[in-house]
Amino acid sequence: MKNLSTEKILNADFRICATPLLKPWGGSIVVADPSLLTPDIAHDGKWHMFFHTTFGVYHAESKNGINFDMPQKITNRAMRPNINYIDGRYYLFYERTRPLIMNALNVINVAKWNSEIYVTESTDLKEWSTPTPVITNTRDYEKSERGTSISNPYLLQENGVNRLYYSCGLTYIKDCGFCEPTYISYATSNRIADGYLSAQKPIISPDKTDPYLNLCSGCLKVYRMSDGYIGIQNGLYEKDGKSHSAIILLTSDDGLNFKFAKLLIEPQVVDGNNWMKQFVYASHLVRYGNKLRIYFNARNVANPILGRECIGYAEAEI
Repeated sequence: MKNLSTEKILNADFRICATPLLKPWGGSIVVADPSLLTPDIAHDGKWHMFFHTTFGVYHAESKNGINFDMPQKITNRAMRPNINYIDGRYYLFYERTRPLIMNALNVINVAKWNSEIYVTESTDLKEWSTPTPVITNTRDYEKSERGTSISNPYLLQENGVNRLYYSCGLTYIKDCGFCEPTYISYATSNRIADGYLSAQKPIISPDKTDPYLNLCSGCLKVYRMSDGYIGIQNGLYEKDGKSHSAIILLTSDDGLNFKFAKLLIEPQVVDGNNWMKQFVYASHLVRYGNKLRIYFNARNVANPILGRECIGYAEAEI
């Protein structure tokens, strides 16, 4: 994105594909948090998508970024991945949770949530190293009465410094019956896979006066542009007595202090399809040729039994 101006993104007209790319399967009720490698980045010239289901983080390949092969599981006790290809090596960051039964007990508030950010490495996207911890709980703002959550990693490299953005804290969303991240923070290191020091305080917090951020902060992806930075965020908000999530565009001079620029994708019914009716969640912006794509996951309804999360995309020409 470094050779694109912020104005290009501000003027981009993203058009949503009416049908999702991936739907839940195999007993999971979610497929979520896509992170992608485009053919110009990957070693094999293919599209690669990483995402999670109820049962862990998966990897799927594609020739066009739309039709994906049957996903292969990378690891369990894992969600919200972020894939990076740096100097011939892949780094997969993700939120590592406790075993599935403990996660289920947290939903009914019997056990407290506990998650950290881990990383695993590969040279071919097939064989992966033993995962190791990257960010563990070191700040009070990462805790809540429902436990400790450190999630949604996203790596930005600049001038020899690795800045790992992440979500933290837990805010209970009543109509969903589960929690979403309260804050967004970051940690820095001179090394890619360890040595990170978290910031003293979050960079984004809930704001009761903000129409897209009045419940909690969701997650943030940050991109270096030719004239500054942009952030792609999904905040959680209450509207007309219901919770929602939308994808918004932020701008920044330093990648740490952000201001709202525009709404990118809001909950809606697309051509009669209601898979993104109430929530549009975590996203990943990628460029290929003269086009931009935002991959994201969305949820039809808040109800914890009836709700389903799928992965889709929106596309714009630049």
